[in-house]
Amino acid sequence: MPEPGPRMNGFSLGELCWLFCCPPCPSRIAAKLAFLPPEPTYTVLAPEQRGPGAPAPASAASTSSASAAAQPAPQQPEEGGAGPGACSLHLSERADWQYSQRELDAVEVFFSRTARDNRLGCMFVRCAPSSRYTLLFSHGNAVDLGQMCSFYIGLGSRINCNIFSYDYSGYGVSSGKPSEKNLYADIDAAWQALRTRMSLPFITIHCPVMLCDTTWGCLQPPMNSPEDISNPWYGVSPENIILYGQSIGTVPTVDLASRYECAAVILHSPLMSGLRVAFPDTRKTYCFDAFPSIDKISKVTSPVLVIHGTEDEVIDFSHGLAMYERCPRAVEPLWVEGAGHNDIELYAQYLERLKQFISHELPNS
Repeated sequence: MPEPGPRMNGFSLGELCWLFCCPPCPSRIAAKLAFLPPEPTYTVLAPEQRGPGAPAPASAASTSSASAAAQPAPQQPEEGGAGPGACSLHLSERADWQYSQRELDAVEVFFSRTARDNRLGCMFVRCAPSSRYTLLFSHGNAVDLGQMCSFYIGLGSRINCNIFSYDYSGYGVSSGKPSEKNLYADIDAAWQALRTRMSLPFITIHCPVMLCDTTWGCLQPPMNSPEDISNPWYGVSPENIILYGQSIGTVPTVDLASRYECAAVILHSPLMSGLRVAFPDTRKTYCFDAFPSIDKISKVTSPVLVIHGTEDEVIDFSHGLAMYERCPRAVEPLWVEGAGHNDIELYAQYLERLKQFISHELPNS
Protein backbone atom coordinates (compact mmCIF):
# COMPACT_ATOMS: atom_id res chain seq x y z
CA MET A 1 0.00 0.00 0.00
CA PRO A 2 1.20 3.56 -0.66
CA GLU A 3 2.09 6.01 2.08
CA PRO A 4 -0.86 7.90 3.65
CA GLY A 5 -1.47 11.52 2.64
CA PRO A 6 -4.38 13.97 2.26
CA ARG A 7 -7.62 11.97 2.20
CA MET A 8 -10.73 12.17 0.02
CA ASN A 9 -13.80 10.26 1.25
CA GLY A 10 -11.54 8.12 3.42
CA PHE A 11 -8.87 7.50 0.74
CA SER A 12 -5.54 9.23 0.34
CA LEU A 13 -4.31 10.37 -3.08
CA GLY A 14 -1.76 7.57 -3.09
CA GLU A 15 -4.43 5.01 -2.24
CA LEU A 16 -6.62 6.28 -5.06
CA CYS A 17 -3.76 5.81 -7.52
CA TRP A 18 -3.20 2.32 -6.14
CA LEU A 19 -6.91 1.48 -6.29
CA PHE A 20 -7.71 2.83 -9.75
CA CYS A 21 -4.98 1.68 -12.10
CA CYS A 22 -4.54 3.25 -15.55
CA PRO A 23 -6.71 2.33 -17.28
CA PRO A 24 -8.95 1.32 -14.37
CA CYS A 25 -9.76 -2.40 -14.26
CA PRO A 26 -13.07 -3.42 -12.63
CA SER A 27 -11.80 -6.84 -11.55
CA ARG A 28 -8.81 -5.33 -9.73
CA ILE A 29 -10.97 -2.68 -8.09
CA ALA A 30 -13.38 -5.41 -6.94
CA ALA A 31 -10.59 -7.50 -5.48
CA LYS A 32 -9.11 -4.56 -3.58
CA LEU A 33 -12.43 -3.29 -2.25
CA ALA A 34 -14.38 -6.42 -1.46
CA PHE A 35 -12.64 -9.74 -0.91
CA LEU A 36 -11.13 -10.80 2.41
CA PRO A 37 -11.23 -14.61 2.43
CA PRO A 38 -10.34 -16.00 5.87
CA GLU A 39 -8.10 -18.96 6.53
CA PRO A 40 -10.35 -22.00 5.92
CA THR A 41 -12.18 -23.13 9.06
CA TYR A 42 -13.20 -26.54 7.72
CA THR A 43 -12.16 -29.46 5.55
CA VAL A 44 -14.19 -31.88 3.46
CA LEU A 45 -13.17 -35.55 3.35
CA ALA A 46 -14.32 -38.56 1.34
CA PRO A 47 -14.93 -41.97 3.07
CA GLU A 48 -11.71 -43.49 1.73
CA GLN A 49 -9.76 -40.70 3.39
CA ARG A 50 -11.22 -41.66 6.77
CA GLY A 51 -10.83 -45.40 6.28
CA PRO A 52 -13.39 -48.15 7.05
CA GLY A 53 -12.82 -48.06 10.80
CA ALA A 54 -12.43 -44.33 11.17
CA PRO A 55 -14.63 -42.53 13.67
CA ALA A 56 -17.39 -40.14 12.67
CA PRO A 57 -16.38 -36.63 11.66
CA ALA A 58 -15.21 -34.52 14.56
CA SER A 59 -16.98 -31.37 15.62
CA ALA A 60 -15.33 -28.05 16.30
CA ALA A 61 -14.74 -29.01 19.92
CA SER A 62 -12.42 -31.85 18.96
CA THR A 63 -10.83 -30.73 15.69
CA SER A 64 -8.39 -27.88 16.14
CA SER A 65 -6.47 -25.81 13.63
CA ALA A 66 -3.22 -26.84 15.28
CA SER A 67 -3.92 -30.55 14.91
CA ALA A 68 -5.01 -30.04 11.32
CA ALA A 69 -1.81 -28.18 10.55
CA ALA A 70 0.24 -31.06 11.95
CA GLN A 71 -1.22 -33.48 9.42
CA PRO A 72 -0.71 -33.61 5.66
CA ALA A 73 -3.30 -31.64 3.72
CA PRO A 74 -6.02 -34.08 2.63
CA GLN A 75 -6.74 -34.61 -1.03
CA GLN A 76 -10.12 -33.10 -1.82
CA PRO A 77 -12.78 -35.52 -3.10
CA GLU A 78 -14.07 -35.19 -6.62
CA GLU A 79 -17.30 -33.39 -7.42
CA GLY A 80 -20.40 -35.30 -6.44
CA GLY A 81 -18.72 -38.08 -4.50
CA ALA A 82 -19.93 -41.67 -4.53
CA GLY A 83 -21.87 -43.76 -2.07
CA PRO A 84 -23.68 -42.80 1.12
CA GLY A 85 -21.84 -40.17 3.13
CA ALA A 86 -19.48 -39.49 0.25
CA CYS A 87 -18.18 -36.34 1.94
CA SER A 88 -17.86 -35.45 5.61
CA LEU A 89 -17.45 -32.06 7.21
CA HIS A 90 -14.64 -31.39 9.69
CA LEU A 91 -14.70 -28.06 11.51
CA SER A 92 -11.79 -26.31 13.20
CA GLU A 93 -12.10 -24.48 16.50
CA ARG A 94 -12.23 -21.18 14.62
CA ALA A 95 -15.55 -22.25 13.10
CA ASP A 96 -17.08 -21.72 16.56
CA TRP A 97 -19.46 -24.67 16.25
CA GLN A 98 -22.33 -24.22 18.73
CA TYR A 99 -24.10 -27.54 18.56
CA SER A 100 -23.36 -31.27 18.91
CA GLN A 101 -22.24 -34.03 16.56
CA ARG A 102 -25.86 -34.96 15.97
CA GLU A 103 -26.61 -31.62 14.35
CA LEU A 104 -23.37 -31.77 12.37
CA ASP A 105 -24.48 -35.07 10.88
CA ALA A 106 -27.53 -33.29 9.41
CA VAL A 107 -25.26 -31.09 7.27
CA GLU A 108 -24.37 -32.38 3.80
CA VAL A 109 -21.30 -31.07 2.00
CA PHE A 110 -20.15 -31.74 -1.55
CA PHE A 111 -18.35 -30.16 -4.48
CA SER A 112 -19.69 -28.73 -7.70
CA ARG A 113 -17.89 -27.21 -10.68
CA THR A 114 -18.41 -23.71 -12.06
CA ALA A 115 -18.48 -22.58 -15.68
CA ARG A 116 -15.09 -20.95 -15.03
CA ASP A 117 -13.72 -24.38 -14.01
CA ASN A 118 -13.42 -23.71 -10.27
CA ARG A 119 -14.28 -26.35 -7.72
CA LEU A 120 -17.15 -25.02 -5.57
CA GLY A 121 -17.65 -26.08 -1.95
CA CYS A 122 -21.39 -26.47 -1.23
CA MET A 123 -23.40 -27.10 1.92
CA PHE A 124 -27.00 -28.21 2.41
CA VAL A 125 -28.51 -27.77 5.89
CA ARG A 126 -31.81 -29.61 6.05
CA CYS A 127 -33.09 -28.37 9.41
CA ALA A 128 -36.72 -28.05 8.27
CA PRO A 129 -37.47 -31.18 6.20
CA SER A 130 -41.16 -30.38 5.71
CA SER A 131 -40.55 -26.79 4.66
CA ARG A 132 -41.77 -25.49 1.36
CA TYR A 133 -38.86 -23.10 0.89
CA THR A 134 -35.09 -23.41 0.66
CA LEU A 135 -32.82 -20.39 1.05
CA LEU A 136 -29.94 -20.12 -1.42
CA PHE A 137 -27.70 -18.14 0.91
CA SER A 138 -24.77 -16.04 -0.34
CA HIS A 139 -22.81 -15.09 2.78
CA GLY A 140 -20.88 -11.93 3.58
CA ASN A 141 -17.20 -11.16 3.35
CA ALA A 142 -14.41 -12.50 5.61
CA VAL A 143 -16.31 -15.71 6.53
CA ASP A 144 -16.60 -19.19 5.06
CA LEU A 145 -19.07 -22.08 5.32
CA GLY A 146 -17.44 -23.41 8.48
CA GLN A 147 -18.07 -20.16 10.33
CA MET A 148 -21.61 -19.84 8.94
CA CYS A 149 -22.72 -23.41 9.65
CA SER A 150 -24.03 -22.79 13.20
CA PHE A 151 -25.82 -19.65 12.04
CA TYR A 152 -27.54 -21.58 9.26
CA ILE A 153 -28.90 -24.17 11.68
CA GLY A 154 -30.20 -21.47 14.02
CA LEU A 155 -31.73 -19.41 11.22
CA GLY A 156 -33.27 -22.31 9.29
CA SER A 157 -34.93 -23.87 12.32
CA ARG A 158 -36.40 -20.55 13.41
CA ILE A 159 -37.87 -19.50 10.07
CA ASN A 160 -38.72 -23.08 8.99
CA CYS A 161 -36.50 -23.16 5.89
CA ASN A 162 -33.76 -25.41 4.64
CA ILE A 163 -30.56 -23.60 3.71
CA PHE A 164 -28.24 -24.24 0.79
CA SER A 165 -25.00 -22.26 0.70
CA TYR A 166 -21.63 -22.23 -1.02
CA ASP A 167 -18.19 -20.69 -0.67
CA TYR A 168 -17.01 -18.18 -3.25
CA SER A 169 -14.00 -19.06 -5.39
CA GLY A 170 -10.92 -18.67 -3.18
CA TYR A 171 -12.94 -19.08 0.04
CA GLY A 172 -12.99 -22.20 2.23
CA VAL A 173 -12.42 -25.30 0.12
CA SER A 174 -13.43 -23.62 -3.16
CA SER A 175 -10.63 -23.29 -5.67
CA GLY A 176 -9.66 -20.30 -7.79
CA LYS A 177 -9.46 -16.65 -6.79
CA PRO A 178 -12.20 -14.28 -5.69
CA SER A 179 -13.37 -11.99 -8.47
CA GLU A 180 -16.56 -10.39 -9.73
CA LYS A 181 -16.84 -12.79 -12.67
CA ASN A 182 -16.27 -15.75 -10.39
CA LEU A 183 -19.00 -14.52 -8.04
CA TYR A 184 -21.54 -14.77 -10.84
CA ALA A 185 -20.26 -18.16 -11.99
CA ASP A 186 -20.28 -19.43 -8.40
CA ILE A 187 -23.94 -18.64 -7.74
CA ASP A 188 -24.90 -20.04 -11.15
CA ALA A 189 -23.29 -23.36 -10.21
CA ALA A 190 -24.96 -23.31 -6.78
CA TRP A 191 -28.36 -22.60 -8.39
CA GLN A 192 -27.96 -25.51 -10.79
CA ALA A 193 -26.83 -27.85 -8.02
CA LEU A 194 -29.80 -26.98 -5.85
CA ARG A 195 -32.19 -27.48 -8.74
CA THR A 196 -30.79 -30.69 -10.18
CA ARG A 197 -28.33 -32.48 -7.89
CA MET A 198 -29.09 -35.98 -6.62
CA SER A 199 -28.58 -35.94 -2.86
CA LEU A 200 -27.24 -39.03 -1.16
CA PRO A 201 -29.55 -40.34 1.60
CA PHE A 202 -28.67 -38.95 5.01
CA ILE A 203 -30.26 -38.42 8.40
CA THR A 204 -32.28 -35.27 8.89
CA ILE A 205 -33.75 -33.78 12.02
CA HIS A 206 -37.27 -32.48 12.66
CA CYS A 207 -37.00 -29.13 14.46
CA PRO A 208 -40.16 -27.87 16.21
CA VAL A 209 -40.98 -24.18 16.29
CA MET A 210 -38.77 -22.14 18.60
CA LEU A 211 -40.32 -20.50 21.65
CA CYS A 212 -37.89 -17.57 21.86
CA ASP A 213 -36.30 -15.56 19.08
CA THR A 214 -34.89 -12.48 20.76
CA THR A 215 -31.24 -13.45 20.23
CA TRP A 216 -29.34 -16.29 18.60
CA GLY A 217 -27.91 -17.45 21.90
CA CYS A 218 -31.09 -17.74 23.94
CA LEU A 219 -32.21 -21.10 22.52
CA GLN A 220 -30.65 -23.86 20.48
CA PRO A 221 -32.86 -25.96 18.20
CA PRO A 222 -33.81 -29.19 20.05
CA MET A 223 -32.37 -32.14 18.17
CA ASN A 224 -33.97 -35.03 20.06
CA SER A 225 -36.99 -35.38 17.79
CA PRO A 226 -37.66 -38.41 15.55
CA GLU A 227 -35.33 -38.91 12.60
CA ASP A 228 -36.11 -39.88 9.04
CA ILE A 229 -34.27 -40.47 5.79
CA SER A 230 -34.47 -37.52 3.45
CA ASN A 231 -35.68 -37.58 -0.10
CA PRO A 232 -32.57 -38.45 -2.16
CA TRP A 233 -33.16 -35.55 -4.56
CA TYR A 234 -32.87 -31.83 -3.99
CA GLY A 235 -34.77 -31.02 -7.16
CA VAL A 236 -35.92 -27.71 -5.69
CA SER A 237 -37.99 -25.80 -8.21
CA PRO A 238 -37.51 -22.03 -8.66
CA GLU A 239 -40.87 -21.22 -7.06
CA ASN A 240 -39.57 -22.79 -3.84
CA ILE A 241 -36.16 -21.07 -3.79
CA ILE A 242 -35.57 -17.85 -1.86
CA LEU A 243 -32.36 -16.06 -2.81
CA TYR A 244 -30.73 -14.54 0.27
CA GLY A 245 -27.68 -12.30 -0.07
CA GLN A 246 -25.80 -10.63 2.76
CA SER A 247 -23.42 -7.70 2.14
CA ILE A 248 -21.10 -8.74 -0.72
CA GLY A 249 -23.43 -11.73 -1.16
CA THR A 250 -26.14 -9.39 -2.43
CA VAL A 251 -24.04 -8.86 -5.58
CA PRO A 252 -24.36 -12.41 -7.00
CA THR A 253 -27.89 -12.63 -5.57
CA VAL A 254 -29.12 -9.61 -7.53
CA ASP A 255 -27.31 -10.79 -10.65
CA LEU A 256 -28.97 -14.22 -10.53
CA ALA A 257 -32.39 -12.78 -9.62
CA SER A 258 -32.19 -10.42 -12.61
CA ARG A 259 -31.91 -13.48 -14.88
CA TYR A 260 -34.13 -16.06 -13.17
CA GLU A 261 -37.47 -15.78 -11.41
CA CYS A 262 -37.72 -17.40 -7.98
CA ALA A 263 -40.01 -17.39 -4.95
CA ALA A 264 -38.44 -14.27 -3.45
CA VAL A 265 -35.23 -12.33 -2.88
CA ILE A 266 -33.87 -11.09 0.46
CA LEU A 267 -31.15 -8.43 0.36
CA HIS A 268 -29.38 -8.01 3.70
CA SER A 269 -27.23 -4.85 3.80
CA PRO A 270 -26.99 -4.51 0.01
CA LEU A 271 -24.63 -2.24 -1.89
CA MET A 272 -25.44 -0.21 -5.01
CA SER A 273 -21.96 -0.67 -6.50
CA GLY A 274 -18.35 -0.88 -5.40
CA LEU A 275 -17.52 2.66 -6.42
CA ARG A 276 -20.50 4.05 -4.53
CA VAL A 277 -19.27 2.35 -1.35
CA ALA A 278 -15.85 3.97 -1.67
CA PHE A 279 -17.21 7.31 -2.92
CA PRO A 280 -20.71 7.98 -1.53
CA ASP A 281 -21.23 11.01 -3.77
CA THR A 282 -21.04 8.92 -6.96
CA ARG A 283 -24.25 9.44 -8.90
CA LYS A 284 -23.82 7.18 -11.93
CA THR A 285 -22.21 3.89 -12.89
CA TYR A 286 -18.87 4.28 -14.66
CA CYS A 287 -17.37 1.69 -16.99
CA PHE A 288 -14.73 0.79 -14.40
CA ASP A 289 -17.20 0.36 -11.53
CA ALA A 290 -17.59 -3.09 -9.94
CA PHE A 291 -20.71 -4.84 -8.62
CA PRO A 292 -23.30 -2.56 -10.33
CA SER A 293 -26.31 -4.06 -8.54
CA ILE A 294 -28.18 -0.76 -8.71
CA ASP A 295 -28.41 -1.17 -12.51
CA LYS A 296 -29.67 -4.77 -12.26
CA ILE A 297 -32.24 -4.54 -9.48
CA SER A 298 -34.92 -3.10 -11.80
CA LYS A 299 -34.80 -6.38 -13.77
CA VAL A 300 -35.72 -8.50 -10.72
CA THR A 301 -39.33 -9.67 -11.10
CA SER A 302 -39.58 -11.63 -7.84
CA PRO A 303 -40.73 -10.08 -4.54
CA VAL A 304 -37.78 -8.39 -2.80
CA LEU A 305 -37.31 -7.79 0.93
CA VAL A 306 -34.55 -5.28 1.73
CA ILE A 307 -32.98 -5.28 5.21
CA HIS A 308 -30.51 -2.62 6.35
CA GLY A 309 -29.22 -1.10 9.57
CA THR A 310 -29.60 2.66 9.88
CA GLU A 311 -26.14 2.97 11.45
CA ASP A 312 -24.29 0.70 9.01
CA GLU A 313 -20.63 1.79 9.11
CA VAL A 314 -19.51 -0.36 6.14
CA ILE A 315 -22.28 0.01 3.55
CA ASP A 316 -24.23 3.18 4.24
CA PHE A 317 -27.96 2.96 4.86
CA SER A 318 -28.52 5.01 1.70
CA HIS A 319 -27.54 1.94 -0.35
CA GLY A 320 -30.37 -0.15 1.07
CA LEU A 321 -32.82 2.71 0.57
CA ALA A 322 -31.80 3.22 -3.08
CA MET A 323 -32.03 -0.50 -3.84
CA TYR A 324 -35.48 -0.64 -2.26
CA GLU A 325 -36.69 2.31 -4.32
CA ARG A 326 -35.51 0.67 -7.57
CA CYS A 327 -37.22 -2.70 -6.91
CA PRO A 328 -40.30 -3.29 -9.12
CA ARG A 329 -41.80 -5.70 -6.55
CA ALA A 330 -40.36 -4.50 -3.27
CA VAL A 331 -42.26 -5.51 -0.13
CA GLU A 332 -42.24 -3.59 3.14
CA PRO A 333 -38.53 -3.22 4.02
CA LEU A 334 -36.90 -3.72 7.39
CA TRP A 335 -34.90 -0.70 8.50
CA VAL A 336 -33.28 -1.70 11.81
CA GLU A 337 -32.90 1.45 13.86
CA GLY A 338 -29.43 1.69 15.44
CA ALA A 339 -28.10 -1.50 13.83
CA GLY A 340 -24.69 -1.58 12.15
CA HIS A 341 -23.33 -3.86 9.45
CA ASN A 342 -22.73 -7.01 11.49
CA ASP A 343 -25.37 -7.04 14.23
CA ILE A 344 -28.76 -6.92 12.51
CA GLU A 345 -29.35 -10.58 13.40
CA LEU A 346 -29.29 -9.71 17.10
CA TYR A 347 -32.41 -7.53 16.84
CA ALA A 348 -35.75 -9.24 17.49
CA GLN A 349 -37.43 -7.59 14.50
CA TYR A 350 -35.02 -9.37 12.14
CA LEU A 351 -36.52 -12.81 12.76
CA GLU A 352 -40.01 -11.39 13.13
CA ARG A 353 -39.86 -9.78 9.68
CA LEU A 354 -38.40 -12.89 8.04
CA LYS A 355 -41.12 -15.09 9.53
CA GLN A 356 -43.85 -12.70 8.47
CA PHE A 357 -42.47 -12.50 4.93
CA ILE A 358 -41.85 -16.23 4.41
CA SER A 359 -44.78 -17.73 6.31
CA HIS A 360 -47.55 -15.24 5.56
CA GLU A 361 -46.76 -12.83 2.72
CA LEU A 362 -45.16 -15.22 0.20
CA PRO A 363 -47.90 -17.91 0.27
CA ASN A 364 -50.47 -15.20 -0.43
CA SER A 365 -48.53 -13.31 -3.11
